Amino acid sequence: MAANMERPDIVTILRSSEAFSTLDEAELGELASVCRETTYGVGEFVFREGGRPDSLFIVSHGRIKVLKHSSRGKELIIGFFGPGEMVGEVAVFEERPYPASAEAVEVSRLIRIRRADFVAYLGRRPAVALHIIRVLGARLRIAQGRLRDSTTERAQQRLARILLMLFRRIGPTLSFTREVLGQMTGLTTETVSRQIGEFSAMGVLQPGRRELVIVDEDRLVLLSDGSVES
Repeated sequence: MAANMERPDIVTILRSSEAFSTLDEAELGELASVCRETTYGVGEFVFREGGRPDSLFIVSHGRIKVLKHSSRGKELIIGFFGPGEMVGEVAVFEERPYPASAEAVEVSRLIRIRRADFVAYLGRRPAVALHIIRVLGARLRIAQGRLRDSTTERAQQRLARILLMLFRRIGPTLSFTREVLGQMTGLTTETVSRQIGEFSAMGVLQPGRRELVIVDEDRLVLLSDGSVES
């Protein structure tokens, strides 16, 4: 049986999160004291769209998919979140229902912070609240940019942007189906398959039955910027 991997403690995970990276040891320790860690199985929801925002979460291990469903039930993937990344925080700050659902795509451990505990903590640490507001502002600008791009970019550039984002978050081996990539880009599965074929012919990636391997990041960057044609 394989040896168990050492589990990083909560302070270590908090320190790796952009939102809390500037905290000193005392501030991290105080925040860690109100954190709880929970494990979620594959396909298990951390929270659902429209649910009461009683907690925010930080990924400790694994991968979380944030998604919405259209009025016709079609799934739209907003993004994937890995270790150190925070989910559910916008709803907690606004005290409004979660605007999307969060689902574990592999066995994942999440640090949970109850809203009441977090608000009380920020009341004692206003500088931390200001830093988190800046982080959320940066996220909003990125989301607005993605929305703008989704309406103006060609299919090639749109898919390249998503592949580049996943590459930088996860690494060169991407275990995503054409259907999932379509859900992330707003493209049909057929269009995604065609573009993957073109990227393969260009030497950008190597497609497999269950995964894609990015082999030329520099060219993928150029494709995502619209700087090269197929």
